[in-house]
Amino acid sequence: MFALVESGSITSFPKGNRGIKIGDYNYPPAVFTLWTEAERNAIGIYTVEIDNTNLKDNLWYINTDITHAFGSGKVTGSYGTATAKAHADTKWTQEEIDDGDAPSGADTNTVKDEGLKTKLIRNIKEQAETELNKTDWYITRKAEKSTAIPSSITTHRDAVRTKQASMETAITNASDTPALETLYTYTEQEDGSFTRPLGELPTLE
Repeated sequence: MFALVESGSITSFPKGNRGIKIGDYNYPPAVFTLWTEAERNAIGIYTVEIDNTNLKDNLWYINTDITHAFGSGKVTGSYGTATAKAHADTKWTQEEIDDGDAPSGADTNTVKDEGLKTKLIRNIKEQAETELNKTDWYITRKAEKSTAIPSSITTHRDAVRTKQASMETAITNASDTPALETLYTYTEQEDGSFTRPLGELPTLE
């Protein structure tokens, strides 16, 4: 990405796929591909340098748009301070209900916007269901044919439910969005493996 700087201010962001007119001069597209950065700078064209210092994971945060500035001989694009996404559900207020903004039948216990916790717990439930579905046929066979369910399958299904419950509890008990992010952050262990505090649901080998 390029920026055109004139009289110390950014005036446009050329795409770099066509020529450009600066003042009374027309420059060919090659200015963006064949010229050196110093040669471009001499006529006011700069490669935009993106500063990702404030950029955070979109799963947990709402990032700002990039703002551009010219200074110290370069053009920099940077993000503002990211806002953490709500970790808890937002419910309709009585004022919103009285004003008719809430759906019919809503009260102050009705969820307006789901928070991260609700979404993450739903995801855990779906993952557990998917894992249990792999062995549901043992349950069906037991009901239809009275064939015993292997103990290893019963043990596995119990382990899935137990881990599911502990994961949901960990998510529920997280105090804020950064705490949720920590639960899901993988770190390398001494043996070279990568694990996260939340852990993983058991899977069949």
